[in-house]
Amino acid sequence: MNPYQLIADKLSNAESLEELTKGLEHLLSGGYSIWEDGELYSIRQLVAKVNGLKIEIYSNEHPPPHFHVKGGDIKASFSIIDCEQLEGKVGRREKALIKWWHSKGKEKLIEIWNSTRPSDCTVGAINT
Repeated sequence: MNPYQLIADKLSNAESLEELTKGLEHLLSGGYSIWEDGELYSIRQLVAKVNGLKIEIYSNEHPPPHFHVKGGDIKASFSIIDCEQLEGKVGRREKALIKWWHSKGKEKLIEIWNSTRPSDCTVGAINT
């Protein structure tokens, strides 16, 4: 069962206002939104989180297709296509490591990007 269905089932089976309130708090603070067709989705896809380092892809994002790296002294975004740094702060060593990592994981990043596009997103899928 997908995680969105689990949330819907938990809310449908709530036995108190407190349980419903906790569910709403989870939705409001957990980075969720609703597609135009009424389906629940997460506004960002956490690709990975290890020891405080996060790699994220947001669902309804501006062009070009990109991912965010956050943690420690790093807070930057990079193009999924060529790993060009788009904005943010990252050291030379860390940037080189991110580029190498990207070269090994680009296909997975494209897959994640393409699977998280909302129907009303101005940036569509990446065609390879």
